[in-house]
Amino acid sequence: MRQHSGIGVLDKAMGVLHAVAEEPCSLSELCARTGLPRATAHRLAVGLEVHRLLARDSDGLWCPGPGLAELAATANDPLIAAAGLILPRLREITGESVQLYRREGTARVCVASMEPPTGLRDTVLVGARLPMNAGSGAKVLLAWADPQTQRAVLADATFGERVLLEVRRRGWAQSAAEREPGVASVAAPVRDSSGTVVAAISVSGPIDRMGRRPGARWAADLLAAAEALHKRL
Repeated sequence: MRQHSGIGVLDKAMGVLHAVAEEPCSLSELCARTGLPRATAHRLAVGLEVHRLLARDSDGLWCPGPGLAELAATANDPLIAAAGLILPRLREITGESVQLYRREGTARVCVASMEPPTGLRDTVLVGARLPMNAGSGAKVLLAWADPQTQRAVLADATFGERVLLEVRRRGWAQSAAEREPGVASVAAPVRDSSGTVVAAISVSGPIDRMGRRPGARWAADLLAAAEALHKRL
């Protein structure tokens, strides 16, 4: 759940950024996601584009702009710094897309992502906000979330409490065609120095390559990557 500062124009601009981070969108789609009037949404999006916080893709849809990455690069975030060291090796081992997610309320946000250089891939943009009701990364983050968040998400999730118990017991989660048709993934928790789960590291790709039980193939490598991240936090 997003916070509100009480500064109307700032909160609306942040709403536009979050809406575009979910998936590139047209003006009509932006209005539908934010609830803003067409003129307001257009004015804010164009202003954010001027400041390079939004950009246009090849289809003319608004998408996250390069200014976001430039600002993020100046932040001192140990998790992101550690991901820059660990994710490239995991991508090399698996040959698939790799991501790192943090939970924000009842959503998960991609904070680091790398893709294989060739072939079909599962693209998740840094800054993308995804629901917590489907996918291996969602299961991991929800398995160690507070009871109130669990109840709120499980009400319309593709999985139930029994799955979360299994994730905690096993130490990782997997999914096939939950978040998107044709995509499989496996995820593991990342813990900070106190042992608290602060993120989920994930490997995702086409079901044709990863199979419907990707954990059997990649869980061990994923757990090793999660442990390597933990040692750097």
